[in-house]
Amino acid sequence: MNRYSGFTLLAVDDHEHNLFTLRTLVQQHMDVTILEATSGQQALDIALSGAPIDLIILDIQMPEMDGFQTASMLKIRKKTRDIPIIFLTAAFKTQEFQQKGYEVGAVDYLLKPIDDNQLINKISTYFRLIEKERSLNLILEQKVAERTAELAHAKQHLENIITYMGEALLVLNPDGKIMEVNPALRKMLGYSDEELLGMGIGDIFEEEEDEQAGAFMGTWLEALIRVGALNKIEARFITRDGKRIPILFSRTAVKNEAGKISDILCIAKDMTGYIRQDESSGDNTIDADALS
Repeated sequence: MNRYSGFTLLAVDDHEHNLFTLRTLVQQHMDVTILEATSGQQALDIALSGAPIDLIILDIQMPEMDGFQTASMLKIRKKTRDIPIIFLTAAFKTQEFQQKGYEVGAVDYLLKPIDDNQLINKISTYFRLIEKERSLNLILEQKVAERTAELAHAKQHLENIITYMGEALLVLNPDGKIMEVNPALRKMLGYSDEELLGMGIGDIFEEEEDEQAGAFMGTWLEALIRVGALNKIEARFITRDGKRIPILFSRTAVKNEAGKISDILCIAKDMTGYIRQDESSGDNTIDADALS
């Protein structure tokens, strides 16, 4: 017989023969571990120090600490507060006393002399509910674990793309401060992560005209708010040693739930191999034909 194997029942009664009767009855119908206590204090000691208990059958009439007091003490302790309690009594048959049992945390209330079938059905009902709850918890834990693994895989995949992409990537906050960078940007500029994070974008970037560079965040932010992205802008990065690197720059706004920009994603392509000399002005410009 393996019915409810693995469950633990605590029976509490100050009369040994009542415990014997209860133990014999339960063992005839189910394969559960039965713990026994002959006083409220002993029940507390067992519940707080031993293995997890799934259900408590608790007699109300006991000397020193009765069933109501015992239940109250069990319910105020974190380890035992959620254990369902079934009260047994021969004396307290009025509605008032039954209501008191529910108020101190009992889930059910049975009268002595014990109706064998009724008691076994009650115990089985609560064990089935516990089984169902545990099964649902296992399913939930499995789904959480699977989802966590999926998110971890997706995160790693994204990190690999960012790490190994050839273009430089920066993430700015709406104030133009650098929040994140990828290895391509660090290599291009010669800065470490510690040096770059928190710097203003204007410290490493310049556009063709001084006015454009000065209005970097104001003009950009207005444009980003309107269109969400700005692509293929010719500009220059300023490296750690002051060298200018020609780049083709794209900027994309990331908005939060309120519709406000929370981050600005910037991707820059090093155009050092695509520069031609303008014969009339002597300026270096990006050869669009070379990119097609």
